[in-house]
Amino acid sequence: MDLAELIGLRPVPCGGLLVALTRRCPMSCAHCSTGSSMAASDEPDKRQLRDFIGSFSAEDRPEVVMLTGGEPLLLPELAARVAGLAQAAGSRVALLSGMFFARGGRVPDRIMRTITALDHFSASLDVHHEREVPRADVLRALRAVLDAGVPASIHLTGTGTGTGADAPDPYLVDVVADVRRVFGPRMPMLVNEVRPLGRAAGLVRPTPPGPDDSLAAPCALAAWPVVAFDGTVAACCNQWTVDRRPVPPHLRLGHIAEDDWPTVRERSLGSPVLRMLRAVGPRRLHARYETEPAPAGYCRSCHALADRPSVLEGAARDAGGRVGELLDRLTTEQQRAAGPAALVRRMGCARYAHLVEPPSGEECVPTNEPRPAKASPASEKRSSR
Repeated sequence: MDLAELIGLRPVPCGGLLVALTRRCPMSCAHCSTGSSMAASDEPDKRQLRDFIGSFSAEDRPEVVMLTGGEPLLLPELAARVAGLAQAAGSRVALLSGMFFARGGRVPDRIMRTITALDHFSASLDVHHEREVPRADVLRALRAVLDAGVPASIHLTGTGTGTGADAPDPYLVDVVADVRRVFGPRMPMLVNEVRPLGRAAGLVRPTPPGPDDSLAAPCALAAWPVVAFDGTVAACCNQWTVDRRPVPPHLRLGHIAEDDWPTVRERSLGSPVLRMLRAVGPRRLHARYETEPAPAGYCRSCHALADRPSVLEGAARDAGGRVGELLDRLTTEQQRAAGPAALVRRMGCARYAHLVEPPSGEECVPTNEPRPAKASPASEKRSSR
């Protein structure tokens, strides 16, 4: 599973499930949106999580499960177990890691066993991570992952735009060039900007308010349910939603202690307000049914819907039943037809959106290293899955 396919599924309602395995992390990056640290103890109950993933069936499952944290590879056995349960039902599994284990450029055997159980592995890299794990070590570890036959990508985060309004972030210019030098054009990269969440709240400027209220701006973040650190299942992966308690009622899908995947999926797909959020976005939804102006900010205007009964009533009236189902389907088809780079241009860092779609062709092989003579045993095992 490559990065473009993973992002291409992002607008599909319940096409994926995000799972925060733990808030713990051995790194202390200044921009961490989750406020993760080794002192944080928040994590879903392991048995409840296994039961929830075990409720997938071949007929009713997400296409992909994305394991995140904190640092999910602090729990490699749990990550492998969850991956196995999901894959048994036909889902594919990806994992995003901060690469704490990569110092020295090697991947410990215990962690490599988990990585080789995945369908995609993503490494997080930015100026803050590099203060704890050198870039060269991360790239060497990624080479080992590729040699093991696991598709990989890099998630980059920029912290600035250079000296002028339209000037590129010098860090991103440098790191993209370095990745290209090492891996050629076939290592996909997803580039985002730091958001003012968690420890980054005072680090960067506030998020812009978003598009004009008269324009539809579909929210792909409301497509995939998220298992939060306490087992709550939210409809949105924005960290402000994942951490907020109580979760706004229109964004709460349940809890893994009480609900299984079919129940969560039915709630997400059947919710008129979520259908409208996925189709036109919160600010357009607010403007359509409410006379008072929406709060500043795209996500803040979504949270405010909980206190706007006129909006909730209007959504229920216009997006219920088959009309709402059709609205969801058409919006999804339009976004998928536009392609993954178009989604990144809208919701990520537009300047680098094309990097999620590397040229089609052979596997990613560094330009300065010879191609392996034959596939590794791990690669042979994966190809027979």
